[in-house]
Amino acid sequence: MCGIVGIVGGVAVTSAGAPTVRRMADMIRHRGPDGDGVWTDAEAGVALSQRRLAIIDLSSAGAQPMTSHSGRYVIVFNGEIYNHGEMRTVLDRDYGDHAWRGHSDTEVFLAAIEELGLKQALELATGMFAFGLWDRKERTLLLGRDRLGEKPLYYGRVGKAFAFASEPKAFHPLPDWRPEIDRNALTLLMRHNYIPAPYSIYQGIRKLRPGHFLVLSDPMREPRIESYWSAREVAEQGRREPFEGSPQEAVDEVERHLRRALEGQMIADVPLGAFLSGGIDSSAIVAVMQSISSRPVRTFTIGFTEAGYNEADHAEQVARHLGTDHTELHLSDRDALDVVPQLPGIYCEPFSDSSQIPTFLVSKLARGSVTVALSGDGGDELFSGYTRYALADALWNKLSRIPIGLRRASASLATLPSPDLYDNVADGIMPLLPQRLRRKRVGDKIHKAASVLSLRTMDEVYRRLCSHWEPTEIIPDAVEPPTMLTGLEALPALPGNVERMMYLDLMSYMPDDILVKVDRAAMAVSLETRVPMLDHRLVSLALSLPLSILRAENKTKWPLRQLLYKHIPRELVERPKMGFGVPIDAWLRGALRDWAEALLDERRLREDGFFRPEAIRRAWSEHLSGQRNNQYLLWDVLMFQSWREAHQGASTAVAA
Repeated sequence: MCGIVGIVGGVAVTSAGAPTVRRMADMIRHRGPDGDGVWTDAEAGVALSQRRLAIIDLSSAGAQPMTSHSGRYVIVFNGEIYNHGEMRTVLDRDYGDHAWRGHSDTEVFLAAIEELGLKQALELATGMFAFGLWDRKERTLLLGRDRLGEKPLYYGRVGKAFAFASEPKAFHPLPDWRPEIDRNALTLLMRHNYIPAPYSIYQGIRKLRPGHFLVLSDPMREPRIESYWSAREVAEQGRREPFEGSPQEAVDEVERHLRRALEGQMIADVPLGAFLSGGIDSSAIVAVMQSISSRPVRTFTIGFTEAGYNEADHAEQVARHLGTDHTELHLSDRDALDVVPQLPGIYCEPFSDSSQIPTFLVSKLARGSVTVALSGDGGDELFSGYTRYALADALWNKLSRIPIGLRRASASLATLPSPDLYDNVADGIMPLLPQRLRRKRVGDKIHKAASVLSLRTMDEVYRRLCSHWEPTEIIPDAVEPPTMLTGLEALPALPGNVERMMYLDLMSYMPDDILVKVDRAAMAVSLETRVPMLDHRLVSLALSLPLSILRAENKTKWPLRQLLYKHIPRELVERPKMGFGVPIDAWLRGALRDWAEALLDERRLREDGFFRPEAIRRAWSEHLSGQRNNQYLLWDVLMFQSWREAHQGASTAVAA
């Protein structure tokens, strides 16, 4: 696990190439505190550097930048290839014994590239990674990223140089770095709370999309980008050739694939553990890990004093039953609030999924004992875990039968009363209802439901349900770029709406929100995270399972539940789903109010010129008064404002 950077052209053709690329790497030192390295070729105009977090082969034989045996290729590599042992055996068997210098996965990957070519080597590798590869013979730069997007990679032209890095803050030492906010990308942040690939917050800087590699032959020309793995093709194959076994056979296959993934991902030359929330996904990971391990697995959980945000008790029960070596830390609101000023430094782009706070705290806890932690992310997207899938499908099945004109008229009528009027009426009715039917702030939900009535397609409905702001409300003169939700690429032919929503989440929400959140939070404390559910072979299996198995017995994630029943009592599995969140709504009215007020100051917003102050001030006023819970809308703006404030200062300091 590392931080990688590189330059082709520009300053790389001068003697300043080496010190510049080293300073770039030092900007992301947190990603690799165990060592660094630089490789340059001024004649060819290339400079590469890496910061190393040593996980496999801790000796100097695993150091980077690494040159291939023939001397043709030089690589900087971030991540892990879990099947490198199998790849080594295949290479020795088919191409003769190699004079291996050590036992690092990077050396094996380089050898595979020499013997097979880049695309075939990528297809053979199982892992999470991002890399920069210089071909000295062809004088060509190649960049690549893993299939599902676990590891980040940014690239772009800066002056006369083409640069790449694990995080865009690494571009700051480049002499021609003049960062400009991409207002169009800002619209995506306001809609989704993240900026999806291939876009970034900076004009001219892009993210390489998962499952792709880039080829650059001339730093002043556009690179060629190709796909080596297509989730669309895998999904379509899964529907052409669906899993034909019984539901129980499907459970057995899921466990077999998960066990195989974990056997590869539990290999490390440093201490390793797992996050455990007590939910289905993390419990399944830990249960199978413990069945493989000969000693107690190290598990980590944080808890909060506020009951609605505390999963620690559930996690402790699961850990006790499985016999793990469990570490639990109960935190106060103050502990979580102290993270807020650190967020602009942890996230190299503005990012506003508020579960970023507990994710950082549990990563910090784990790093006190281990260097690698496994995560349960991916279960909801692969095994139909989100309740919104069924709700959105049921909603559209009913709405689509009503003529569009009638729906639009109904939407207009439903939004005539204000949300607080609905809430006042509801306050009088709720005490008469059973506890399970009582809801708070129903006015917001009615207005959001009304906004869906006038939409024409299921894709529009799902996009609206997953949206925060409508960007035109608050950002003047910006154009929202296409994303996976709006036609960036053709979607697979899938049998139903639920399968389509799951695919969209796997291709956008998963890599651009969930994996970004985990990677940046963990790397801020130099912790490697691994996501076994995203083993591409398990993904292929999940995409072949029919909905009748994924939601058998009217249960979400049915195969994972059945797998868990083999390891822990059913009563520890069957409990309401709880998000990994913090009470942002209350904090904004209390401890964070002054901080937020300064960032949302009307004059400041007007002078900055990014937002329409009136809409934001209205949302802030409604939130403070309790009329509406606008926590998500406000957190989007606050994270951008605080990020911009911090990174403007950082850019100025580096330039000086």
